[in-house]
Amino acid sequence: MTVRVRIGPSPTGDPHVGTAYISLFNYVFAKQHGGKFVLRIEDTDRTRSKPEWEQMIIDSLKWLGLDWDEGPDCGGDFGPYRQSERGEIYSVHTQKLLDSGAAYRCFCTNEELVEIRAAQREAGSPRGYDGRGRELSEAEVQANLDAGTPFVVRLKVPRPGKTIVKDKLRGDIEFDNEQIDDQILMKADGMPTYHLANVVDDHLMKISHVMRAEEWISSTPKHVLLYQAFAWEAPEFIHMPLLRNKDKSKISKRKNPVSLNYYKEAGFLPSAMLNYLGMMGWTMPDGEEKFTVEKMVKEFDFGRISLGGPVFDMQKLTWLNGLYLRERPSAEIVKDLRALLLSDDMLLEVAELMHERIDKLEDFIDKASFFFGGDCVYDASATKMLLPKKRTPKEMAEALLKAAEVIDTLPDLELDSLKEAMNALREELELKGKEFFMPLRIAVTGRKDSPPLFESMVVLGKEKCRRRLRNAANHLKAYKPPAES
Repeated sequence: MTVRVRIGPSPTGDPHVGTAYISLFNYVFAKQHGGKFVLRIEDTDRTRSKPEWEQMIIDSLKWLGLDWDEGPDCGGDFGPYRQSERGEIYSVHTQKLLDSGAAYRCFCTNEELVEIRAAQREAGSPRGYDGRGRELSEAEVQANLDAGTPFVVRLKVPRPGKTIVKDKLRGDIEFDNEQIDDQILMKADGMPTYHLANVVDDHLMKISHVMRAEEWISSTPKHVLLYQAFAWEAPEFIHMPLLRNKDKSKISKRKNPVSLNYYKEAGFLPSAMLNYLGMMGWTMPDGEEKFTVEKMVKEFDFGRISLGGPVFDMQKLTWLNGLYLRERPSAEIVKDLRALLLSDDMLLEVAELMHERIDKLEDFIDKASFFFGGDCVYDASATKMLLPKKRTPKEMAEALLKAAEVIDTLPDLELDSLKEAMNALREELELKGKEFFMPLRIAVTGRKDSPPLFESMVVLGKEKCRRRLRNAANHLKAYKPPAES
């Protein structure tokens, strides 16, 4: 059997460190077996998918060196490799399911679905579609079609019964079909859901092993049922342990940087990043912590994967990156600095903001240092400016977190859209200009005396801004105001 694996990121936000983690293990497994590693862009969410984020995903994986054999940029024998370009394929396969009786059209309105959920909530019963559209007669279905009534297509889960998911790491996992929802396969706009597109694409692209995060385990019985409905052989499922925060919660941007762009811009080396991700839930035979991807390919074995939930530890990653940096020739470090932090473009952008604020060149180093450094330090004076009068630390922490969340939604920082977004947020929070913009300035620059706020944020870039906003929010959450005398 030819090993064929894939990674299927959705371009609905910044490239996630979890995508790199799962990509690495797929890449290593493919290389170990002389197989193929496929990149598939899962962009069926029309409202959230953006080409800018697709390009960020491609650029980030290329930065790491996780090159694919087939994908939207390089083609292959099983394209297209964007799900948005495979609509006719999904329509044909949806009709096959309708013809076989494995799926049905559901004409329920949004109001009916709301009523179903409300009734289930009141009764304390499990949530999910109640299947009321399963038994419509052919005449009723045709009448709805003739009337132009909108519909979705749902999976007709066999009831009663059991569905077994065979997982390479976890053995057989049994699901009661009564607990499996009649999942939507095709939305009213004609676009497939993840479940249908995933199964159809994996089969047509001849994917042999589906290696993904364990959060998809609950969806896998629906996929198994779809394979059975199509009379297709299912691939081997391998659900990797999720990356966790120190408190064992799923890794999240509120507790760790999760965007690969952050690690690239902060100066983490690809070799160190891949080494660290390789340590997540897996160990070398000799317990060695510093190793190359090539060595991982040689030594990889599923038997050494731990399902305990690997903790993503920034301190450990930073320590490992330091080892790699110290091995790097000084001349290469200078090249890295010139490419990343001290490029002509970056220096020009900063100089344009600073040249009216300095009297001699050496002043530039101190006055512009916040553009080039990492996290800001909030001393007593800065903390006071983060807290407007009559506002609580909790209140301002939430305001700064919301500012970070707004920035999350922007593919990049552009002056006019940033101004508009921050002003809209200030109005939503019902804060006066100074109450919002001074704390924002302190959070992202660490100082009161700095160039214009929004222009500075654009030069700082998305990663630094949202990282500093979250750090300032965490600082306020931990802050204990002095007791009044």
